[in-house]
Amino acid sequence: MAAVLTPRRDGRLDGAAPVDVPFMAPRLQGVLRTDGRLELSLWGAGALGTVRAGPLDGPFTHFPNGVAAAAGGLFVAQSRPALLVAGARLLGLRPARRAAPWAGAAQAALTGAGVELPWGRLVARQHEAGVTVAAGADAAELAGALGLSPAAIRAEAEAHAAACDRLPEADPALRSLVLFGTHAGLASVRSEAGGAFAGLAAGLAYSAPARSYFRDAYWTCPLLLQLAPDRVRAQIDLLATGVQADGEAPSGVIVAGSAQAQAWEAVRRADPAKARAHLRPGEWWSDHFDSPLFFVLMVADYVRATGDARPVDAHWDRLAAVFRRYAALAAEGGGLPRKPRHDRDWADNVFRSGLVAYDLGLWVGAAEAMAELGRDRGPALAQEARAAAARARAAIAERLWRGPGWPADYLAEDGFVEDHLALDALTLAAFGALPDRQALGLLEAVRRRLARPWGLACVDPPYRRRADLRAKSAFPGRYHNGGDWPWLDGLYARERLRRGLAGWRAPLTRWWETCLANGWPGAVEHFSPAFGRGSLIQAWSSLPAAVALAHREAVLAGDPG
Repeated sequence: MAAVLTPRRDGRLDGAAPVDVPFMAPRLQGVLRTDGRLELSLWGAGALGTVRAGPLDGPFTHFPNGVAAAAGGLFVAQSRPALLVAGARLLGLRPARRAAPWAGAAQAALTGAGVELPWGRLVARQHEAGVTVAAGADAAELAGALGLSPAAIRAEAEAHAAACDRLPEADPALRSLVLFGTHAGLASVRSEAGGAFAGLAAGLAYSAPARSYFRDAYWTCPLLLQLAPDRVRAQIDLLATGVQADGEAPSGVIVAGSAQAQAWEAVRRADPAKARAHLRPGEWWSDHFDSPLFFVLMVADYVRATGDARPVDAHWDRLAAVFRRYAALAAEGGGLPRKPRHDRDWADNVFRSGLVAYDLGLWVGAAEAMAELGRDRGPALAQEARAAAARARAAIAERLWRGPGWPADYLAEDGFVEDHLALDALTLAAFGALPDRQALGLLEAVRRRLARPWGLACVDPPYRRRADLRAKSAFPGRYHNGGDWPWLDGLYARERLRRGLAGWRAPLTRWWETCLANGWPGAVEHFSPAFGRGSLIQAWSSLPAAVALAHREAVLAGDPG
């Protein structure tokens, strides 16, 4: 397939035809459609409306949060919710009828060049330079956005793009991957109207209600620990509010503004199905099996990277509660915590149960992290955690490892064994749950069985038991059932790089080459050749960029095989 977008020497992307351009700044987010429609939302508030500015003429050069056209382009500010469509004419503004699909409809009030909604305000103005758009949750935020001139907006946009260019020595494909991957990670850092931290967003599609996830944030942190460690500390403090006294944690925590949060809470209480899924106010999809383990791992990674142990003291009771929860489950499971038959870990379209390789890798990593974090804070617990990790390793080697040379995906409670090769079993290698011989065998199996011309399949063959699948993953080759997930590609490439193994370049970059071939100017959430892609500007899809930066010397030296 001929590439729709071609990486330039400076890492930006050239294209002759228009494609949808996603953008995500600390407050303002949306998409510039090929016909010139700007679909706009405000983080924590909801959809604001659509501005029609007319299509831009090519050729085009794409950069993080924008595109330069033959005569104009899109430029998004960072400091305030404002943007510029240079060289465009204002053709109309249509307010959103609802803040979110689940919210009630509301009538907008016209205010001269803009609209006022119960949850936000939007103004579009024609300038000599083009069309500016400003937004705000209230009059004060809108006034600040309106105070940015077209020149100031453009300067902020260019400064952000320059800040994302972290590997300028690389070849065009790799430099562009790092440029747009770094953007995905930095763009996940969201703000309240007054500028306070408002969580790490998973991506464009996760803002109604605005929420911040444990696992998405964890795989975004490898980039942020290199570039903005203070944001990781803030995320730890935020996620700690979602960890219960017994160590349970939801998939994510709600970080919406007051109007959106109140509207969502009313919907949650009124809908029995939603109340069962989201058990408590402020929780998004309660009791996820992997979330508490990611909380422990995130704290440990932060302390290792920064030497700042304050989060351990601040959240020790929660950290200890998570360990006690999973240690008790491990005691019941012969050294390994058994997952109930539900769809509440990252593979949330699959009802995996019993001994799940992915979750067991996290458990070993979390137990070792507690042994490390508790050395001074809780030595008795640290010793217990070290012993728990050792028991888990022995049990994994005995019970999960299968004849073909890789661990089973899961051994269900009813005796069913899903023994296909699952890419997320790499957590066993990443967190030291396997001896070197088995870890190398797993990496070799991935190389032989999961590599595709378009990226990496996340499983091979597809799941055998249809009753364990729902929604998108019910289709072989789609989503968790064989799609490509860039965060998993990055995890695999990292395992090869940190062991000094050749063969890291293809998994690190092939998914990005597929994005360019399809005209997707952003780090996608997932894709499948027969089914299309997920969300653009996905935060945890910054992991390949983080891996390239962490292994800069080896990456720039080139892949010997």
